[in-house]
Amino acid sequence: MAEGNCTVFAEFVFLGLSSRKDLQGGLFMLFLLVYGVTVMANLGMILLINVDPRLHTPMYYFLGNLSFCDVCYSSTISPKMLADFLSEQKRIPYNLCAIQMYFFGAFADVECLMLAVMAYDRYIAICNPLLYTITMSRRVCTQLVACVYIVGLVDSAIHTSCTFRLSFCNTNVINHFFCDIPPLLALSCTDTSINEIVMFAFIGCVVGCSVVTVLLSYSSIITTIFRLNSAEGRRKAFSTCGSHLAAVAVFHGTLLFMYFRPSSSYSMDTDKMASVFYTVIIPMLNPLIYSLRNKDVKAALKKAISTTWCNG
Repeated sequence: MAEGNCTVFAEFVFLGLSSRKDLQGGLFMLFLLVYGVTVMANLGMILLINVDPRLHTPMYYFLGNLSFCDVCYSSTISPKMLADFLSEQKRIPYNLCAIQMYFFGAFADVECLMLAVMAYDRYIAICNPLLYTITMSRRVCTQLVACVYIVGLVDSAIHTSCTFRLSFCNTNVINHFFCDIPPLLALSCTDTSINEIVMFAFIGCVVGCSVVTVLLSYSSIITTIFRLNSAEGRRKAFSTCGSHLAAVAVFHGTLLFMYFRPSSSYSMDTDKMASVFYTVIIPMLNPLIYSLRNKDVKAALKKAISTTWCNG
């Protein structure tokens, strides 16, 4: 793999979130609860969107895809992390590390771009309502989602292949709880400058396009909202957009903190805490944010509960 004497490792070893053995059981129960809520809340959102005809609109089509992404995104990390809390040796085979990195990167990109697509959808709905049904047709929505997944899969393939072309000669111990780019770059015994350039360039393009789309969309949305004569119309528009803005701010803020710093400023302990937030906590928060702040979702949920209760 590299120059000189090098040991080719068949596996990596995670240090995990904490080395304290007395905390492992408590952390396991905490993150098992978080993962359970994440899966149930997101699958519940997908089911609700599919069964309620009032939610068969582009906005909820994208929200359903976001929920699907959150389940996959969290499931790439959480099951292995939970197993490691109960294991003495937190090992992962070399090939499975690459697979984990690939799917994590792909779904992170999908989440990032899906938030941008949802912002564009809100822009069309509020700023050009008469053209909404034509602009956001079923075909266009499907094409947008397909493009998001294609970009995510291709971008992640580039990062994963670049990372696993490096040599890991000195140690196979990763100071993290999953296979992410920064801790593996820190582990490499070869020059990682090209990898850092690729990471900044490609992640910058994905995050940059998403952020610019969100900013431009919401600049136009806010301008349009303030022109509305109806106070009720302004309140409804702000209510619809507020949950999405909250999800965007939390997700993009954490990504910018994680990936857009020079390698010399990395602190793995700090980064692990930030990683927990965007890999485990955010997928749980998204369906809660959208359901608690959305009248249509709350109405559909009440209807589903009352129907189930009556049929039971």
